[in-house]
Amino acid sequence: MLLPVLAVAFGLALLVWSAEKFVEGAAATSRWLGLSPLLIGMLVIGFGTSAPEMMVSVLAAMQGNPGLAVGNAYGSNIANIGLVLGSVALIAPLAVHSSVIRKEMPLLMLCTLVTGWMLLDGIVTRWEALCLLLVLVVFIVVSIIRSRNQSNDALVAEVTETLENKPMSRGKSIMWTLLGLILLVASSRLLVWGAVEIAVRFGVSDLIIGLTVVAVGTSLPELASSISALRRKEHDMVLGNIVGSNLFNSLAVVGIAGLIAPIETGREVLVRDWSVMTCMTLLMILFAFSWRGRPRRINRLEGGILLALFVAYTGYMVSIVVMSR
Repeated sequence: MLLPVLAVAFGLALLVWSAEKFVEGAAATSRWLGLSPLLIGMLVIGFGTSAPEMMVSVLAAMQGNPGLAVGNAYGSNIANIGLVLGSVALIAPLAVHSSVIRKEMPLLMLCTLVTGWMLLDGIVTRWEALCLLLVLVVFIVVSIIRSRNQSNDALVAEVTETLENKPMSRGKSIMWTLLGLILLVASSRLLVWGAVEIAVRFGVSDLIIGLTVVAVGTSLPELASSISALRRKEHDMVLGNIVGSNLFNSLAVVGIAGLIAPIETGREVLVRDWSVMTCMTLLMILFAFSWRGRPRRINRLEGGILLALFVAYTGYMVSIVVMSR
């Protein structure tokens, strides 16, 4: 039992570190390639922080553990909103200025509802997974077009400041992108092996492990980048990372895993996990939008509500593990 636990601990630590280096390298490389700051913020940084979820889910699906893949995706979405956004908003209220992020939020809600419809029959087929990936392609194309017309968005200034604070040569940026990607794959393999072994030893499904230990671990890059952005008062980057990451998890992570092998989810995923994810996504949108003149700000009370929901959900999942022993 000690070896799988050490594999998960070391795999998570290496995963978080390599993900940070990969995102930094990819963002700097994208700037050298001439991508706009808005596009870097929306796609490269927002989606790049989901690289751990993608690697873990792909490897899990290839090794015949699709439950771990979908659990990692949905569990990470719950952790991103509850743990990351809730904790950051508790530290300091988050002002939302970016119109781009406000437009992405309804899209995230729509994608969440679509995934719920796909879960009604208890399986994500290859055709459904392909549809998710096609929606992702459309979103990327629209984002590229939109980035040309919204150069004055609040997110642009924040991304530009971040890139200027961490200057990187072309060679160094390419090196960290490639090295980060290699380490992401290696650490993901180690993490998946350890998580599956723990699931077998405890007698619980790989879905439960994916929704708890692996999901929280793969959300640590979002937590680290969000706290860093908060220190620089880049509030829109905090929310942009979470919205972009959750979009990527719902579309790419589940889509790629489902394309490799159909994912049998079971009724409990829809009733329990998807419902919690949808509820927290809706709350995030309600908190971030202006209603009757209320400033666009996620305050400490709202952050506390999100964090409390995450703690309650995690506590319930842990109780399932304990009772199964």
